[in-house]
Amino acid sequence: MITNEIKKYIDKSVLCWLATSNKENEPNVSPKEMFTYLDDKSLLIANLASPNSIENIKENPYVCVSFVDVFVQKGYKLKGKAIIIDRNANDFDTKVKPLTDLFTDQYRTKSVIEIEVSKVETIQAPSYFLFPERTEQFQIASAMNTYKVQPLKNNS
Repeated sequence: MITNEIKKYIDKSVLCWLATSNKENEPNVSPKEMFTYLDDKSLLIANLASPNSIENIKENPYVCVSFVDVFVQKGYKLKGKAIIIDRNANDFDTKVKPLTDLFTDQYRTKSVIEIEVSKVETIQAPSYFLFPERTEQFQIASAMNTYKVQPLKNNS
């Protein structure tokens, strides 16, 4: 389910967006900075300060996570069922380690959100559909111009 291509986008993405809803189906979307895949079917997200997301998952475990490469303007949307792994759970240390290995342990992770992915969809900027002749390189150059950034120079 989580292919190597999806893993590549996860690795390149700075944020993911976790969408949840409560038992009244009121939506909530929250950015998450610390996230990674555990294996080919599970996504891990660190809960640093997300009381609304956690409460919603307890009421309704079905979630959606999206992430994009802002320069290529492509990414993925993953849907699935989430569980909360609290600090006192037997497997907390095992589940938090992939997150702290990639990012940091300077922030206290209150719990880990583990999502068993059941559906995957691609995300693309509308310009890919409106202007099919545009390439990823064009998108990257356009985004760099928009965001006023330049690629890093290779000093090797």
